Amino acid sequence: MATSADRRVVVMVVPAAPSWAPPGRTPTAWHHALAEDTYELLADLAQVDVAVAVVGADDSSLATIRDLTWPGTPVYAVSGASPVLSAIELAGPAAAVVAVSYDVPDLPGLLIGKLFRALGSADIAVTPATDGSLAAIGVNLPIASWVQDAAPTFDTTLAELEAVKPRRHAVAVGPGWHRLRSSADLAQLDPGLEGWDATRSLLRRQ
Repeated sequence: MATSADRRVVVMVVPAAPSWAPPGRTPTAWHHALAEDTYELLADLAQVDVAVAVVGADDSSLATIRDLTWPGTPVYAVSGASPVLSAIELAGPAAAVVAVSYDVPDLPGLLIGKLFRALGSADIAVTPATDGSLAAIGVNLPIASWVQDAAPTFDTTLAELEAVKPRRHAVAVGPGWHRLRSSADLAQLDPGLEGWDATRSLLRRQ
């Protein structure tokens, strides 16, 4: 069994309430499809534990997300001004944790591995999204004080992190990807990629 000194955790961070949906789909169904696919790709990763943090959750929304996960997966509520860091801290004890936004159903698992490797020398490692936000945020535990002060979220920009980093290599930047935050983002999905079955199925429905 892995100890906290070598344990690696990936936590999916998902809002309790849906925010949008493509035309002809309900926000709730779309929200669930994205969360299901993103969770499944994380659950398939080797040598990491997986958890799910639900932002602003009540008992009902926690139960809904639990229905999407495998038995034994920790699912917990987070709130406050720094939900991503709260999600990361609750996922411990661990050597490092990567928080992943729920709206990346086709994210290659390889990109998560790159973040963990980058944390060998950096305090924080991120996967930038094409819209200027962040798709994933990885940190070592305990979290560096300057990262705590910065309180990054998925809406934090690289420029904001670069402006407050205390040394040159404190921030590592992995290969970029995309998030599905509007109908325009759907064009970035590659039908040739395996996975994202729930999202794919919902988009095919007329």
